[in-house]
Amino acid sequence: MNKNLTFTLLVTAGLLVSGCQNKEEKPLNANSQITSAKASLSVTTIKPQQTPLNRTLNANGNIAAWQESSISTETNGLLLREVLVNIGDHVKRGQVLARFAASTLEADIAQMQANVAEANASLLEATGNANRARSIQDSGALSKQQIDQYITAEASAKARLNAAQASLHAQQIKLKQITVVAPDDGIISLNPATVGTVYSAGQELFKLIRKGRLEWRAELTSADVTAIKAGMPAHITLPDNHTINGTVRTTAPSVDTKTRNALVYVDIPADSAKIGMFARGDFVMGETTALTLPNTAIVMRDGFAFIMKVEPTADKNIYKITQIKVQLGQRKNDRVEIMNLATPNAQFVESGGAFLTDGDSVRVVNK
Repeated sequence: MNKNLTFTLLVTAGLLVSGCQNKEEKPLNANSQITSAKASLSVTTIKPQQTPLNRTLNANGNIAAWQESSISTETNGLLLREVLVNIGDHVKRGQVLARFAASTLEADIAQMQANVAEANASLLEATGNANRARSIQDSGALSKQQIDQYITAEASAKARLNAAQASLHAQQIKLKQITVVAPDDGIISLNPATVGTVYSAGQELFKLIRKGRLEWRAELTSADVTAIKAGMPAHITLPDNHTINGTVRTTAPSVDTKTRNALVYVDIPADSAKIGMFARGDFVMGETTALTLPNTAIVMRDGFAFIMKVEPTADKNIYKITQIKVQLGQRKNDRVEIMNLATPNAQFVESGGAFLTDGDSVRVVNK
């Protein structure tokens, strides 16, 4: 027999035998294969726990200065010669902020001093004449009308001297006002003063945040504001998510008739924020306990929060995932309050829930 034909028959016989042996083996269960594939992910589970939390009241508001002083010029028509501070500078009460040119006032003062000297000389002359008239009034050398004229001239000279002295004093006050000083300790928040500008009286040169004090002006409804008391702590979150602590100073005595909201004034640390910032915060009303889960157990999808509940199946090694939509509350360290949890004693996926969806099968490694 041909060798090639013999090899072909042997191979064919082997395949037939192998095929018969495979037919005798028990076929695999398709459902078992699918379940095993779905349960390929192993998870650790955790139960919600009671965590002490602060009972809070949320609010929004703006950062503002406690008091902001407007520093204006008291002189009129003088040239600003020098500006000694910039925006953001910390200044002390009485510190010089700016100076005006004094040449015009100094000339006026010299003129006023001359007027005073002239008025004083006139008074001396009038006083001498009046005294002589009084000394001879009984002799009849002068008529009563002439004597009265000398006495009246003396009084007029005194009045002119007083007027000249008052004018001099006013100019001397203006001379002192050419130096602009800080009315209190604080921080320069606005500096429109420009060297070389002629200012009229009352024009604003600087704004000063008194004592550097800032406050958060929170808006609360008329129903909520009644629960706020002076001295309560508050936690304020700034736009960069930085949190600062404050203390309630007082509440507004009135409610806005349009919004029906009232302002709550909260003292915050100096330099902790910028004036005009919008901030949200919480007023700490007291302590309470609530069910919490680790932050890793929360899955955010489409703007909603979910947790993955682990439930047993007929196969004791396989567990089913049920996706539960929840409402989140406060956060404390790495834990998050679950506000509407109907099954507080259930087991939930501790981490990795983002890889799961409703109906998935998993294996639990810490069961």
